[in-house]
Amino acid sequence: MKTIIQVLTYPSMSERLILSGCEFNVPGDLVKAERLIRSIILAISGSALIAICAQIYIPLYPVPITMQTFAVFLIGLTYGWRLAGVTIALYLVEGAIGLPVFAKGGLGMAVFAGPTAGFLFGFFFAAIACGWFAERGFDRSYVKLFFSLLIGNVLLYALGLFWLGNFIGWDKPVLKLGLYPFLLGDLIKIFMVVFILPPVWKYVNKIKS
Repeated sequence: MKTIIQVLTYPSMSERLILSGCEFNVPGDLVKAERLIRSIILAISGSALIAICAQIYIPLYPVPITMQTFAVFLIGLTYGWRLAGVTIALYLVEGAIGLPVFAKGGLGMAVFAGPTAGFLFGFFFAAIACGWFAERGFDRSYVKLFFSLLIGNVLLYALGLFWLGNFIGWDKPVLKLGLYPFLLGDLIKIFMVVFILPPVWKYVNKIKS
């Protein structure tokens, strides 16, 4: 069973570049502590990246177009599903406690009762899905990477539109408000990630070999 798991699982980019860089011939407890510290730094850095990308937006109502999804997908694919999930959870907690990390400087628990709450929670599942696919080598292939990002987008919009529909009422044009205006932008962001990661992986493997 262990051999099968090893064959099916690929190291994430963060694992390859950062988390596996601990010194050899040191006590196991120190290695674990160093990995934990590095993971915490990655999670904080990732949540900061999402917060920065959230401020790059087109102010549509009720859901603005932002670069958040680009950051979420990138974190999921480079961190792996576990660390990506922790990072997105940290980002949501930061917003909940009052840090201005959401689009348009939104903050506090009120955001989680607003029309965009479903999309925020969708970030968590989209990042985990992308991380899961990445740990199976999908981020090394253009076609597979595109497929994994589509799945992540489906999960994101499924939660976002479900919440939005319940929030504004299903008698309103939910798809027109929460889906159609964002399709082109999301497709562009998907292609940005697709064209970035496989070449980066080739470079990473080259310098690490």
